[in-house]
Amino acid sequence: MRIKTLAFSFGRLLVSVALLSVIIYAGALHAQTLPADTAPAADSSAATTPTTAPAEKAVEPVQILNLLGPTFDRTPYWGWLGLLGAIFLGLIAGKIAGSILRAAAGKLQRRGWEGRGVAFENAANPASLALLTFALTAGMQLIYLEEPLRLLTNRCIQFLYLLSVAWLLFNLVDVVDLALRKVTGRTNTKLDDMVVPLVRKTLRIFLVVVFTLVAAQNVFGLNITGWLAGLGIAGLAVSLAAQDSIKNLFGSLTVFFDKPFLVRDVITFDGETGTVEEIGFRSTRIRLFNGHLVTVPNMQFIDRKVENISARHFIRREMNVTITYDTPPEKIQEAIAILHGILHEPQVVEAGRFDLKGFPPRVAFNELNADSLNLKATYWYQLAGDSERNWFTYLEHCQLVNLKLFQHFAQADIEFAFPTQTLYLAGDPKRRLAVSPTPDNP
Repeated sequence: MRIKTLAFSFGRLLVSVALLSVIIYAGALHAQTLPADTAPAADSSAATTPTTAPAEKAVEPVQILNLLGPTFDRTPYWGWLGLLGAIFLGLIAGKIAGSILRAAAGKLQRRGWEGRGVAFENAANPASLALLTFALTAGMQLIYLEEPLRLLTNRCIQFLYLLSVAWLLFNLVDVVDLALRKVTGRTNTKLDDMVVPLVRKTLRIFLVVVFTLVAAQNVFGLNITGWLAGLGIAGLAVSLAAQDSIKNLFGSLTVFFDKPFLVRDVITFDGETGTVEEIGFRSTRIRLFNGHLVTVPNMQFIDRKVENISARHFIRREMNVTITYDTPPEKIQEAIAILHGILHEPQVVEAGRFDLKGFPPRVAFNELNADSLNLKATYWYQLAGDSERNWFTYLEHCQLVNLKLFQHFAQADIEFAFPTQTLYLAGDPKRRLAVSPTPDNP
């Protein structure tokens, strides 16, 4: 394991040296293509004479060694060795710092300080990058660079420092997310559970935009005013190219304000039933009962039907209890009384939280089927906004009613019907067939 880690670190070292060589080469190209009008004037009279800047010359591959010549000629061998050693030490220091921060994060989380633990863990990778950048800064002091190349290298190092800070702030959004989740966990509403993911994504997008603008203007000296002015023209093209994304954004606003469903609600959409896990800017994630995760673009919720199962106040059950055709009338009356009595037993009423005034159980002899007599019983299993009462508790209540029904019917000698056909034969003494004699068969 240690050999593999050292090999990985050495590979990163080689990659860093290669990237540094690319930076030096890019700076040399940049310095070679600078216009000559930046040079100081030879005398005052020459300054008043209008001159035209010479055209930029393309750099051919054969000029690479000439461009990098001063760097290689004036940098001693110990300077290159020092740069290599500085990068190596930076990688080692980053590894050590990351391990220390992660170990401290584990200890803090085990002690119950989850927020501090998340902060330390998220600071591990940015700290490693900052230490590597510091080592690279120290190592570059040993390398001779021309002024334009030195300026570009300093800008790249500044960019790495700024990237470390931005990376740290980007990761620390998890701490804010954790704090908000703890606050929303104390409430019974689901609306705040929808707001937390939106806040997390908004903060991260904001940090990325700010980092891009700051790096462009302060590090690379670009004119972001022109960028912002060009957004008006580019916005039209982007809006035409990203119509679906804009529709999804408006769909998310519709879901957020209209609230057809909330996080952790069970919904049915497009023939699939599952639990809403997250509502984002672009899409909503639904965990189906078979374990699959479905991602639905938010624009589909604007003009399509969504069935919110969690929003129902009760579950209505319609039981069709079938008994045989040879059941005498008094037994039919007894079967109706048994069903009515079961649905009014205290245990059944209390477990189902029946509303006996508004939605009392109903029992009726309603159908003469082809192979049975049908008794229909209807009752309403109340959910009453209780999160602990759901489909599975409803099934337990159904089992309670069914077992009692079987017990009472068995005691009353009432038989359940099942699809059958009855054939009447000539030898049946109760149903004799009228057979007339014929001349051939007296």
